[in-house]
Amino acid sequence: MQRKAGIVIGACAAVLILAGSTGVATWTFSTGTARPVGSWHEAPGPAPRPKLETRTRPSPKSPESADLAPAKGRQRVGRVQSLDQPILTTRTFHYPGATYVKVHFGRMALGSGDYLTVASQDGTEAYRYEDTTSDTWAMSITGDTALVALHRVAGGAGSGVDVDRVAEGYTPAEQAASPQSALLGPARTGREESVCWGDESADAACYKSADPVAFTRSRAVARLLINGTELCTAWRVGPKDRLITNSHCFADSADARNTEVWFNYQCTTCGGARNVQPTKVWGAHVLATDHVYDYTLFTVDRFRSIQRFGYLNFDPVRPVKGDELYIPQHPSGEPTKIAGALGEKAGTCAVADPSYAGYAKNSDVAYYCDTEGGSSGSPVLSRRTDKVVALHHFGGCPNSGVRGDLLYARLKSLL
Repeated sequence: MQRKAGIVIGACAAVLILAGSTGVATWTFSTGTARPVGSWHEAPGPAPRPKLETRTRPSPKSPESADLAPAKGRQRVGRVQSLDQPILTTRTFHYPGATYVKVHFGRMALGSGDYLTVASQDGTEAYRYEDTTSDTWAMSITGDTALVALHRVAGGAGSGVDVDRVAEGYTPAEQAASPQSALLGPARTGREESVCWGDESADAACYKSADPVAFTRSRAVARLLINGTELCTAWRVGPKDRLITNSHCFADSADARNTEVWFNYQCTTCGGARNVQPTKVWGAHVLATDHVYDYTLFTVDRFRSIQRFGYLNFDPVRPVKGDELYIPQHPSGEPTKIAGALGEKAGTCAVADPSYAGYAKNSDVAYYCDTEGGSSGSPVLSRRTDKVVALHHFGGCPNSGVRGDLLYARLKSLL
């Protein structure tokens, strides 16, 4: 693909540093074009740093760290190891270089008034648990350190909490070296290289000035962490509590409730070394799913916390060959990237075939926009309308997505 002036092709450094600042910052774009943009708010906050206790990464050959095969179409992004760690007061789980740490409670029996917290080392990310649900995953902590603390009321007794498993996100080097066999995509053809003729995708931050509309639309796209170690992409569709991904990512409410939905996981600057701290919510209920058209429509908990990131809409009109496209996504679990530099013409990031065969004849739109493992479920947007014309699900050059007009016809009553 030919590089275009105006977009700086950047790659956000893979080492995560949470970006934080006090107060609330508001940023609004305006443009003289007919493409409205939008606004949003950021409000990270500081907190004290606890004492660090380093835990060693298990050997790749250890049975405790053995990687189970991911479900078809989901990219593996971490490993799970077994532990036996009672939580009496506090315990810190530290895995140098890990992109996230996620603890599992084999036992969580809390006394009246007692509660448990799982937090980042600097306290900017924290989750509180007050129920007594055993055999449950906590929300992940972004970065390589998670602090688990048991808080007892004065004179309280009887609480018992055990961590029996920990999922740790692959280091950037491990993720880059992840074999192709880690992605078992649908309709596998043996030619699943989805970066076509050189990766021309760029950090979403590279679009802030060059194409603020595309940048703002990318805010509605989320990274999915499924069952602690697997990855897809999803996005908000319409103004209600509705998100969509591929059915090969998950297809029932049980999996939805074990899925973390990360919004605002992006670089602070184009090609920079800092990432914005994501806003995370749990998946909740699957409203509709279909294998042939490869979609799952679902809801999330704490919907109000993600409303500020905006939403996308399906284009009810089928695209035509040559229509320019762009795809905001989380390839290989990276912070948000956008494929499709402003001004690229047909043959690069554009509709190559509007009647492509997916799981059914004429079900897909084909294109050569760059995607990778983990991009499944990403929205494919028309640059002309800024609406979604396809739900990405196949690699292979051409890559393809299920037609947005078909999905809109099937789902409009639920949106």
